Amino acid sequence: MQFPMWVLNLFLITTFLIPFSQSQIPSPGVCSEADRAALLGFKASILKDTTGILATWTGPDCCGGGWEGVECSGVATGRVTRLILQRPLSNSGDIFMKGFLSPSLGNLHFLEIMVISGMRRVSGTIPKSFSNLTHLTQLVLDDNSLQGSIPSSLGYLRNLQTVSLSGNHLTGQIPPSFVNLRNLVQLNLAHNFLTGSIPSELQSLKGLQSLDLSFNSFSGIIPDFLGKLQNLTYLVLSSNKFSGQVPISLCSLTKLSELSIDQNLLTGRIPSQIGNLKSVSVLRLSSNKLNGQIPESISQLQNLWNLNLSRNLFTNPLPTMAFTKGLPSLLVIDLSYSGLDLGTVPNWIRNRELSEVHLAGCKLRGPLPNFTRPDSLTSLDLSNNYFSGGISNFLAKMTSLQTVMISNNLLNSDISSIRLPDQISTLDLHSNRLFGSLLSILNGKTSKFTEVIDLSNNQISGNIPDFSAGLNLKVLNLGSNKIAGHIPSSVSNLAKLERFDISRNHITGTIPTSLGLLLKLQWLDLSINGIIGKIPESLLGIEALRHASFRANRLCGEIPQGRPFNIFPAAAYTHNLCLCGKPLPPCKGKDSQKMGE
Repeated sequence: MQFPMWVLNLFLITTFLIPFSQSQIPSPGVCSEADRAALLGFKASILKDTTGILATWTGPDCCGGGWEGVECSGVATGRVTRLILQRPLSNSGDIFMKGFLSPSLGNLHFLEIMVISGMRRVSGTIPKSFSNLTHLTQLVLDDNSLQGSIPSSLGYLRNLQTVSLSGNHLTGQIPPSFVNLRNLVQLNLAHNFLTGSIPSELQSLKGLQSLDLSFNSFSGIIPDFLGKLQNLTYLVLSSNKFSGQVPISLCSLTKLSELSIDQNLLTGRIPSQIGNLKSVSVLRLSSNKLNGQIPESISQLQNLWNLNLSRNLFTNPLPTMAFTKGLPSLLVIDLSYSGLDLGTVPNWIRNRELSEVHLAGCKLRGPLPNFTRPDSLTSLDLSNNYFSGGISNFLAKMTSLQTVMISNNLLNSDISSIRLPDQISTLDLHSNRLFGSLLSILNGKTSKFTEVIDLSNNQISGNIPDFSAGLNLKVLNLGSNKIAGHIPSSVSNLAKLERFDISRNHITGTIPTSLGLLLKLQWLDLSINGIIGKIPESLLGIEALRHASFRANRLCGEIPQGRPFNIFPAAAYTHNLCLCGKPLPPCKGKDSQKMGE
């Protein structure tokens, strides 16, 4: 239950875009010839456009409503004021623009809003000519492939309220010239390759509400002056190289709704003043080197619904009493690998109506816990603990559960006794002591919602059952068990499978040719079994394959001579009966091939 960045972007920008939806009504007047030339200059710089947007840019009048993404309005009749080019909503990688940002766009002197986002293959640098866009209030160039540094000249566009350049390949530092952007409300530079420290010039941006510098390589300390930006509601510095302690000054940001400073190199204790963040709903401090006890003042955060303190060096005890009485809005808790020795799942977690509970590596022991409201759970991670029993009916009442991970425990049960919720998407029980047959997990009733099953490193026996059509499995890992029999030809029904691992079992028989129908397969491991015959030529049809291992079987004959099979390392084929052909030595004659038939 994490609100993605686009939600905030939508909130901050849509007020400027709503009138654009009404721009289907032709604007009065014919567009300026200079503006039309500037737009056509951009069109010429785009070598390929599969969005279909630029195909509408025809005819003499760019203001008549027929040029998609272009709007003219205001007193400057015939002048372009808004350019909004957004990639259509689609998961297809085939929708993009390829080219660069033409400097001619800097000639749109009346432009107020420029949005060119999600085009993926628009590369090159941000033109310095953009410094001419003195009326610009919104500059959004997210999710392209822009390179180079952020032009310092952008700092002189004093009307800018939003600068969003996330999801590119930008390098260098934040320009000190940004000190001039006194009207800036949102600054989003996430997901780039930016370096250096947060410049002190940003302390002049008193109106700043949203600052996202996540997923870069910024370093140094988190500056105290951020605590003086009292209008901040969103501060995200995740996944950088910030060091030092958590500044106490951040605790004075009473309007802050999200504070995410996870995945850095922060040390020291969580300030006890953290309880002053009265508006905070998301608090992420995970993956640092924070130590000491978790302050009980966190319990005062009445609006907090997402608390992530995982992967730190905290010490016992947890402020159990305070947490029991406080945190009334809590829905998501993550204490995984936090250094805590909990022993048992605390009652303040068990007895709440939570959506996500992640307690991996918390030294939990005994039988699996009894949650008072199991029907509210959607994600549960109890991996890397010492649970020893209670799995049979543990999941049955978790009617909303989508992801469950209880790997690396001491669970000793017959797998056939485990009752799964219908809508389970990810089931990870690897590295336990489970035994019995797969039929209860993989059968005609296997949910179509299920995408990941990992039962590796257990003591499961029996055969691999037939697979019915319509399954949506993407990962099936049955490695390191005691499974026997052959690979069923119905494996071809797993059309969406990306990873298939049955290594270190007692599988016999041949590799079915139908395995070659798994066109999305990227990882295939059949190693250390008793499989005989040839490697089927049909596997050459799996063009997505990046890893395969057939070693330590009884295979014979020529390895399929085509990519990627003839360029995999020789270790992928060693310790077989008589495999030959690249990358192994060449076959000596027809005898070796016949032995594989």
